[in-house]
Amino acid sequence: MFTTILAMIFVLGVLVFIHELGHFIAARSIGVKVEEFSVGFPPKLISFTPSKSGIIFKFYFFGKDEKGKIKWKSIFESKINSKKYSTSTEYSLSIIPLGGYVKVAGFIDESFDSEVTGASDELNSKTKLQQIWFMSGGIIMNILLAIIFFSGITMIQGISVQNDEPVIREVSIGYPADLAGIKSGDRILEVENVSIEKWSDATSIIKSNIDGDIQIKWISDEVIKNALIPTKEAKIPDGNEIKEVRIIGVQGGFEIRKANFFESIYSGFDKTIFWLKMIVQSLAMIFSGNASFNDIGGPILIAQLAGDSARAGIISLLSFTAIISVNLAFMNLLPIPGLDGGHILLTSVEFITRRSISTKVKMFIQQIGVALLLLLMALVMFNDISRLLTG
Repeated sequence: MFTTILAMIFVLGVLVFIHELGHFIAARSIGVKVEEFSVGFPPKLISFTPSKSGIIFKFYFFGKDEKGKIKWKSIFESKINSKKYSTSTEYSLSIIPLGGYVKVAGFIDESFDSEVTGASDELNSKTKLQQIWFMSGGIIMNILLAIIFFSGITMIQGISVQNDEPVIREVSIGYPADLAGIKSGDRILEVENVSIEKWSDATSIIKSNIDGDIQIKWISDEVIKNALIPTKEAKIPDGNEIKEVRIIGVQGGFEIRKANFFESIYSGFDKTIFWLKMIVQSLAMIFSGNASFNDIGGPILIAQLAGDSARAGIISLLSFTAIISVNLAFMNLLPIPGLDGGHILLTSVEFITRRSISTKVKMFIQQIGVALLLLLMALVMFNDISRLLTG
């Protein structure tokens, strides 16, 4: 449980920070005032603000206000007399670790703050293309993070080259093969008493198994072993549908060679594009009825998968983080009010029509978007809880 919690904090913390850093950098690059940079959603826990009078630190907790009522408020404040980094931006760490935000001047967003004065440092005063650049900053950074992580993993692990040899290269921790004692480097000799010469032959028999258990003979450290191994059901994309197969938790049929810098970068781009395609394909299958909304997961599922990845090693955790970063980028690109894609859509409409959408209309659209997002959050939380209860 402790590993799962730490892994979730790491994954969500990195992804939220990088996403909001993208908006922050984009805002600064076009001269927009950043009022607050927050990792996590309110209530705030700690904050610091580099101001003209010094760096102001605050700690928040329950305390009494002027009327003696208990409320969440700043209970400790300290100031360092430093004027070197005066930005007036409040940097916050908030309690709810499911996201974050960058609040900039002159931006009608899901906070429903409609105060726009027309000052030159407000986002609303910038060109439409500059506004779209700011709104795209988080998406771009999440894609870059995935490319960097995937590239780094390739540089460390090397590139896999298919050879179809029935040699096991990876074993998933906690899966049937691992529990049976199968290790990386072992060679499969027989599956269901069928002699195996190619990896594809072994996987074909295992995936099509319908009995639940499968007889496997393999050689490990020059010792021939034989075991009846239970198979596990898995769902994999197959064209425009989800196919149910049986697995034991092994990968093979390839060898590893060292990758140079350019090959690693290419691999980073290639894997990022692959996961983007997988997301699009998965959504298409859900909306076509070939997959279920019950397959959608939320924070609890992410925490469970992050914990499993962490226990498998740092490389597995970084790979999982990169995959979730691609998911986060794609989801934020969707033209749903309240998401970056929704803001980009509204601004693009203004750019194309050369007419501004009124503040009242924008706020109404944002309210609808927030309601839709809350419904989606309720759905994924229901799915998460259902998985916990049913195992």
